[in-house]
Amino acid sequence: MKNLLAAKKAWIVLLILLLFAFPLLVGQSGYLMTIFVTICIYAMTSMALNLLIGFGGQISVGHAGFLSVGGYSVAILSTKLGLPFIIAFPASGVITAIIGLLIGLPAVRLSGHFLAVVTLGFGISVPLIALNWDSLTGGYSGVSVSRPEWLSSDLQFFYVVAVIIVLSTCLLHNILKGRMGRAFIAIRESEVAAQATGINISFYKTLMFVISAFFTGLAGGLYGYWFGFVSPNDFTVVTSFLLLAMIVVGGLASLPGAMIGAVIFTVIPELTRSFIGATNIMIGAAVVLFILFRPLGFVSLLKLLNIKKHRSAMKKEKTVLLSDNEQGGAAKSANL
Repeated sequence: MKNLLAAKKAWIVLLILLLFAFPLLVGQSGYLMTIFVTICIYAMTSMALNLLIGFGGQISVGHAGFLSVGGYSVAILSTKLGLPFIIAFPASGVITAIIGLLIGLPAVRLSGHFLAVVTLGFGISVPLIALNWDSLTGGYSGVSVSRPEWLSSDLQFFYVVAVIIVLSTCLLHNILKGRMGRAFIAIRESEVAAQATGINISFYKTLMFVISAFFTGLAGGLYGYWFGFVSPNDFTVVTSFLLLAMIVVGGLASLPGAMIGAVIFTVIPELTRSFIGATNIMIGAAVVLFILFRPLGFVSLLKLLNIKKHRSAMKKEKTVLLSDNEQGGAAKSANL
């Protein structure tokens, strides 16, 4: 067990080092850095969505709407109001969390496909509102986002994204491993049983939407600052379904699974861009195959490998102990 924990910590440290060394490894390539930042943005969003669906059991089919709110928040606050990054970026998460609260309050009384329809309506309505509210969102033209001078370089902002994704992952991990996370899982398993143990169902359901929306809003803010532009077509309902595919293929109720799904579904469109229609076929095939053969997602393969390694290590330990015992017994008989 100690060996497994040490190996897990070693992998985490290695991934963090790879994250911060990535620009140097690719020669500060703008294209590859953009792909990596996109992975980070989708990873943060997928983890937030997994908190809601995988850990909380609450269906959300319009999560891209929160990404859009976060992106437009930084665009309006930084470009039109002239607020600095230190204020505009956290505010994007807070504004999106407030929207999540407004969605979560009526959604408390809903579940299953009824909740899915409500969130789908939200995901469809946000781009339409952004498209028609010309005075605020710029309509079809969108809104440009200006970075501060101290983050004007892509390399500098890359490291800001890296720090934010690491901190967000740690925060989400602590939330899910703490009292709130246990309450979320209890509600997912049985609302009646959770209420019988004293868990406030309405409060924790609303809290799920608020936390998930907050981190998704931050991801949308990072998108706006990195690409320098936000438009109604950036986060449509197709993006919401793509986010669902990420957590299904990566693994529900798993933060590493959400990250793996983000990597897979960010890289696939880049690899199949030159083949017309291949992207949708690959994504659809991946979802169907994993649902049929690996319903617990890609992360279940990693767990299976860890179990096999653990079993082989246990067998080796037992073999060593048996050999030691045999040698000890032989020595005792010789002395006698």
